[in-house]
Amino acid sequence: MSSTRTDAGGSPPAVVPSRRPGDRPGPAGRRRAGPFTIVVFALAVALAFLATYPILRVVVGLFITDGTLSLAPVRDVLAVGDLGTLVWNTLVAVLVSGVLALVVGTALAWLNERTDARVAGLTDAMPMIPFLLPPIAGAVGWVLLLSSSAGLLNATLRWLLDGVGLHLTTGPFDIFSWPGLIFVYTLYQVPYVFMLVTSGLRNSDSSLDEQSRISGAGRWRTIYRVTLPAIRPSIGGAILLMGWQGFSLYSVPVIIGSGADIDVLSVRIVNLLSFTYPPQTATAVGLSFIVLAFVGVMWYLQSRLLRRGRHAVLGGRSQRFARLPLGRWRWPARVLILGYGLLAVVLPVVGLLLVSLNGYWTPKINWSGLSMESLNDAVFHDFQTRQAVTNSVWIGVLGATVGMVAAALIALLVLRSRSRVVRVLDGAIKLPSVFSHLVIAVGFILAFAGPPLYLGGTTTILLLAYLSIYLPQGSVAADSAVSQVGSELAEASQVSGAGNGRTFRRVFLPLMTPGLVAGWAFLFARMVGDLTATAVLAGTTNMVVGFRILQIFENGSYAELASLAVVLTAITTAVVMLSLALSRRQGRWQGTATVGRPK
Repeated sequence: MSSTRTDAGGSPPAVVPSRRPGDRPGPAGRRRAGPFTIVVFALAVALAFLATYPILRVVVGLFITDGTLSLAPVRDVLAVGDLGTLVWNTLVAVLVSGVLALVVGTALAWLNERTDARVAGLTDAMPMIPFLLPPIAGAVGWVLLLSSSAGLLNATLRWLLDGVGLHLTTGPFDIFSWPGLIFVYTLYQVPYVFMLVTSGLRNSDSSLDEQSRISGAGRWRTIYRVTLPAIRPSIGGAILLMGWQGFSLYSVPVIIGSGADIDVLSVRIVNLLSFTYPPQTATAVGLSFIVLAFVGVMWYLQSRLLRRGRHAVLGGRSQRFARLPLGRWRWPARVLILGYGLLAVVLPVVGLLLVSLNGYWTPKINWSGLSMESLNDAVFHDFQTRQAVTNSVWIGVLGATVGMVAAALIALLVLRSRSRVVRVLDGAIKLPSVFSHLVIAVGFILAFAGPPLYLGGTTTILLLAYLSIYLPQGSVAADSAVSQVGSELAEASQVSGAGNGRTFRRVFLPLMTPGLVAGWAFLFARMVGDLTATAVLAGTTNMVVGFRILQIFENGSYAELASLAVVLTAITTAVVMLSLALSRRQGRWQGTATVGRPK
């Protein structure tokens, strides 16, 4: 029902809705079940199937082989001679790097949010910049810098040490080692911690920190007793995200771990599926289940931490507060924040550029011989590489566009529906966010590579897998964007006679554009730079950049490898920065239009 009120002055009656936005009675209410809503609901069903069916195939495949109940995958896994070493190596790499990343990321976030070390814009963005550099490019860059004999940075350090009388022929560092592997793992886990902990610090009541210090508690006691408990849910989310990423990470261990003879689960699974003939699918499925079990444990620990953390946040929104003065430690803290960006992005990109422009990998760069010729030959004059870049960009653009449009439609459906079925579908679509990319890729092999669809070796299976893997991240941006659109705008559109489809196109979509563009940029960067799912699903018939990088790496052509990594980094950075610039421009235009609109 709705009530009508007429002012004494004879103004037009105001319609006061008595239901939730969108739950209008009569014809307006019936429009919710019109063609537009039916199409969106069908889309949600299709995406939920795409997200859950491959995962189900992995679980079922552990016990059913060729249509009959069998424990063959279990026996195959137990028969792996170095299974214990494989699991141990994986645990050490993920857990040690996770602890280090948690400490570093939390420290950087605290320095940026709670102290006067923050430099507006610069220190906010620096720990997030590594998202623009695909991990495969970063791993290759560090190999070129810290290889024991030919590393560019090692050669520079040896030259400096010669000046003080210390003569070395190799080293002093070796990237192909346990410390090197954990170092690079840590670099690319820190942004996830920084992102979540920063959000937690901004949403927690910072006045509690001030009250603790006023009451006599020292800086470290305040951090331990007040700050950390308040952000415990964010820390739990960071732990889950690092476990999810770490156990499925393929690019870093295949580039660095292989050279150090450190074998981990993700590399072995890919080798069994893509580099073994015939492919040992049963064993790969069994090993994938181990990865799934590890991520499940991380999920359980995170849920326990969240339940404990609900009682730690005592305040509401953060209020304006005085940042903690660091005194003489202010600039060292800034150097620490900026130094992380130097290690994670600047140095590896410099290494890639030097080797690419030099034309070959040598510790002694011929500065006068640097040119674009070798980069052009390696990337733009090579048919396979050119095809890989074209396919990756095409899949990235199409996948990000389809993903964000679908995420926006489903976010609107969830917002305006009370149906439990809709919420179950939304949860199913987000389910891949807690599973390893590797497990999902194996599931797509089992589900769609063979009969009846025979999608193996096609770009279609890559596109579908990327949508399944990265749509949950896109839905986060879409959920946030749709929640910021006032319900009164949708009500006004429907009162004027517009249907749900037109309301979405003319009201919601323009106002959601900044958030959707940001989500689109993230999906594009992740799809173009993906290596984990690509290593399982791509081949010579559906060549993409990730697979081409693996081919070049196997051939040992580091100059060509550096050139392709540079192009990949340039493409993702340019597209992401352009997208974010357009998003900010759209946001400013909307703000101006809103302010200037007469009331």
